[in-house]
Amino acid sequence: MSHERGMQDADRAEAWMAVEDYLTVTLVGEDPAQVSARESADREGLPAIEVSAPQGKLLMLLAKLTGARKVLEIGTLGGYSTIWLARGVLDGGEVVSCEYEPHHAEVARRNLDAAGVGEKVSIRVGAALETLPALAAENAGPFDLVFIDADKENNRNYVEWALKLTRPGSLIVVDNVVRSGQVLADGSGGSTQDRDIRGTRDALALLGSDERLDATAIQTVGGKGWDGFALALVK
Repeated sequence: MSHERGMQDADRAEAWMAVEDYLTVTLVGEDPAQVSARESADREGLPAIEVSAPQGKLLMLLAKLTGARKVLEIGTLGGYSTIWLARGVLDGGEVVSCEYEPHHAEVARRNLDAAGVGEKVSIRVGAALETLPALAAENAGPFDLVFIDADKENNRNYVEWALKLTRPGSLIVVDNVVRSGQVLADGSGGSTQDRDIRGTRDALALLGSDERLDATAIQTVGGKGWDGFALALVK
């Protein structure tokens, strides 16, 4: 890469961040509890891979638009997106969030309680491919909205479970489906990145081919770089 191209990319990323900051202040209105959730996750050593503030508010609006009473989140991390989702469910509604790492779940629980939404959220700790069957066995669904933002290798598996746990009219959102264009790679190698690419491509193929779903995907730019999310309506 030339120095000139590198500078162009750096300038572009700086512009994306500046626009995102402007939109966050102008439209989103991130409050102190949400800022604190991000900061506490950082202090506790969690990876800084939570959704952006505009993306978080989109999740809240999707919950409101669908009239969601039950939301399923796969991948809690520090609870930042969970706060947005919990604020979007109807009165008396609930968010069930699945988190593999116990430490992440502990941080999330503190953040959720501090944000005043703790009573709306239950966190299932453990591998999601174990907790999701347990939810099905408990007849915990149907969920009105499912947000998938966990290990990408299992994205197709998560979509398949989402289909089992939803109803016609439910919405499924899959995050990080572009990853700076990496989705175009064939993922034929054995690295973690290759497995993540295969998992995401398999999930997109399922979203596009399953007759029970009507789906699209949107590319995004911002503080998280070049990425995107898929959105699917259960028919």
